[in-house]
Amino acid sequence: MLDSFEIFTASGIVLWSKTYSPINRAIVNSFITDVFIEERSPQNIRITNDLSATKNPSYKHNKHTIKWTTVKELGLIFVAVYRSLLHLTWIDKLVDNIKIIFVDLYGDQLRNSHVTLVECKFDAYFDQHIREVEKAAPSPDIKHINSRYLDDDYRSTPDLVPEESPVLPNFLLGGEIKGLVRKGSTLNIQDSVKPSTKSTSIEEITSCMIKPCIKVPDGHLITEKTGRASRSSRKARRTVGTSTTYASSDEMQLQKNRASKNTTAKKGRKWDANNLPDEDDGLPLDYSEHNDTTPSKSELRIEARANTKPDQGSWGRTTDNGRFVLKDLDDQITSILNSDNCKENNTTIPNGILGSSFNTIKGLVRNVVGGKTLTKENLQKFMKEIEDHLLQKNVAREAVLRLCEGVETELIGLKTGNFESVQSRINTAMESSLKKILTPTSSLNLIREIDAVTKPSSILMQKRRPYVMSIVGVNGVGKSTNLSKICYFLLQNKYKVLVVAGDTFRSGAVEQLEVHVRNLQELTEREGGEVKLYQKGYGKDAANVARDAITLATQEGFDVVLIDTAGRRHNDQRLMSSLEKFAKFANPDKILMVAEALVGTDSVAQARNFNEAFGNGRALDGFIISKCDTVGDMIGTVVSMVHATSVPVLFVGVGQHYSDLRNLSVKWAVEKLLSSN
Repeated sequence: MLDSFEIFTASGIVLWSKTYSPINRAIVNSFITDVFIEERSPQNIRITNDLSATKNPSYKHNKHTIKWTTVKELGLIFVAVYRSLLHLTWIDKLVDNIKIIFVDLYGDQLRNSHVTLVECKFDAYFDQHIREVEKAAPSPDIKHINSRYLDDDYRSTPDLVPEESPVLPNFLLGGEIKGLVRKGSTLNIQDSVKPSTKSTSIEEITSCMIKPCIKVPDGHLITEKTGRASRSSRKARRTVGTSTTYASSDEMQLQKNRASKNTTAKKGRKWDANNLPDEDDGLPLDYSEHNDTTPSKSELRIEARANTKPDQGSWGRTTDNGRFVLKDLDDQITSILNSDNCKENNTTIPNGILGSSFNTIKGLVRNVVGGKTLTKENLQKFMKEIEDHLLQKNVAREAVLRLCEGVETELIGLKTGNFESVQSRINTAMESSLKKILTPTSSLNLIREIDAVTKPSSILMQKRRPYVMSIVGVNGVGKSTNLSKICYFLLQNKYKVLVVAGDTFRSGAVEQLEVHVRNLQELTEREGGEVKLYQKGYGKDAANVARDAITLATQEGFDVVLIDTAGRRHNDQRLMSSLEKFAKFANPDKILMVAEALVGTDSVAQARNFNEAFGNGRALDGFIISKCDTVGDMIGTVVSMVHATSVPVLFVGVGQHYSDLRNLSVKWAVEKLLSSN
């Protein structure tokens, strides 16, 4: 049975609606956002013509399906919402016919620019027509019910899925059915064309249709039994030749450097007749624990004198309310461009996306400029040049195709004047498509989010707690470095920060954070901020370390908890599986992924795998794009990762100092991608 039918304008005014069963408003709102605002419709279909409901792809949100159509001339959108559990064969015809009837009745009023209110008494027309299409169409076949909707615990995200869904075989109830209403755990049959007195429960249906499965407890990991290994077993492993953990390339280089500096040769261990060590020198192997050789505070001050404190004006500014905010990346770039303005004025090659292939594209469009209308056929080679340009900018291919489709939509039907007008129109269309991808759909004000948690309103009766952020990513992208940059930014706002050494695997990870925290303490000694390190050494479970650190931060009144994590390959399921347990134990407010600007097209796979690794209901909250100072204008990674996940870019790393952190400017990113350098 139909749940709701709505007719509204592109500006958001509901002209008429009829509801048979109450639905969540988020269903229609998500449909508008995904299809019309962000243009993430199935199969990347662009809304260019008034397609019928049959040709328009279905939109599914949780357990509901939306069939829709538009009238572009009047800016009207027709939407029908019904349960995906049903297979309504007549719904497409209903939507198309209602569109025809409504436009015929109220089209003239809507075309009148002087009319501000249209009174639509459409109920009688709608009721009459829905009775006709229901009577003419065959009854819905129960075998098209999707098994996943029979599970009360099933939770789907508001995303777009293909129109066809898998069916349950051999599933038939007596009688032809007109509507299904689900109440509790029972599937009730109502409004039967051929009444049936049977009522089948969900438990009976699933017991005969679905095979039982073994449920593994959340966070269950098969791990090696802990405990101190005997010396004999260690020797036995060496004899058998069992492989141990391999060192990364960075660790190997570090070992070579240490070996070159150390002139004393390593003493060989002596073994007795029973394969046991003859003597134990007692040298420590875990240097993460504090000992008597830890430098004193005076010695640390001498070492930290080299840490020159950067000028605040070079990387941010203080607002009227005393908060320190980062600069946008384009502020710095704009000053450089202004200083070199004279050189750019003398350049004879045109700027923009056509600059790098000017001569080639000029020949391609010579036959279509001068008052002719652009068509898809004469734009084919034209778009190939644009595609090659974006690929050279390090943009992933699937993101390039999405951008080119948006540009092609803008250009088809354009009447050209001269070549310069075509170039200007292409740049405008590409800029519009890029902004749709890069512009965040939610607020990125980190300071406001932290204050909302650490200084809750008395009206909401919320308990104060620390704001938790975790940093994830593949090996070697700069997780610890960017964590320290974020920490330095927070210390400028006088927050009390606890840094958690959650990388308990990589050799030197704890010591690296110790150095960062020590430097940050010296740099912010007079700022009023406070930073401490929480670490439990190596070999511990990172999820438990994070949970214990958050408990300590709550007790001692810390404002922010920054959790470092171990690097892991995005295509290694064994390593990625531990992130779900980490997300449950730590429950961070924001999970940020660090990605290199020079990673290339592999960025799409990295982003998607990490975004899906935290379990149901949890995903990434933002990206930190590191090493942007190393790639020039080849910043396609920014577009690729946002396109793949719809997760915004929160920060951009532009150097190796604590102050080399910026907010992403969409304008700057567009200029870089369209530049011909």
